[in-house]
Amino acid sequence: MNKKVYLLEDDKTIAELVRCALEMSGTETECFGTVAEFTAAAEKQPPAVALLDIMLPDGNGLDVLAKLKQKYPSVGVIMLSALGQETDKVKGLNLGADDYVSKPFGVLELTARVNALLRRSAGSSSLVRGNLSLDEETMTATLRGAKLELNNKEFHLLKYLMQKEGKALSRENILNAVWGYDEGETRTVDNHIARLRKLGIDYIETVFGVGYKFVYKE
Repeated sequence: MNKKVYLLEDDKTIAELVRCALEMSGTETECFGTVAEFTAAAEKQPPAVALLDIMLPDGNGLDVLAKLKQKYPSVGVIMLSALGQETDKVKGLNLGADDYVSKPFGVLELTARVNALLRRSAGSSSLVRGNLSLDEETMTATLRGAKLELNNKEFHLLKYLMQKEGKALSRENILNAVWGYDEGETRTVDNHIARLRKLGIDYIETVFGVGYKFVYKE
């Protein structure tokens, strides 16, 4: 389970204080001083929770928020800002922020808010790998922020492959898990895999002589 927190904050003193407080509570935390550094890390592996300052040397935290929520809607976000203006808070919340903390803030309060978001994330029904997100509760999948039109079997096939990430699965195994029978026309699996690939999902690899496997590519 991903419990990592990313902090985007250009004030090194504040960043170190927050990092120490979160790690003392058992939460792995990575700090970034620029939008470019944060974006590069998030594209490799999105965090469970992101803490975003607004005023940054190479950009604006609200722009980062918008792009983050578009690509990875399940990531929890807390905005950090010394601005304290109601318009900024409203804009952040409208863009999808889960919480908003004004500077100066108490690290114990911030830690509590982060832990609350992590608990919510732990109870989430979402599967997220890179720019692919699947929500079991709503039966929806998004790729690069765009909703995929999947039928019931395509959704459950994708879910099964993601849950078995990295494992080579035979067509018979997939038929049993997704369609509910051990024997049948394995071409059915091939057709559904082809459909997922046409939608732009490029994480599904063919294992020759066996079947398929889901491989996350950074």
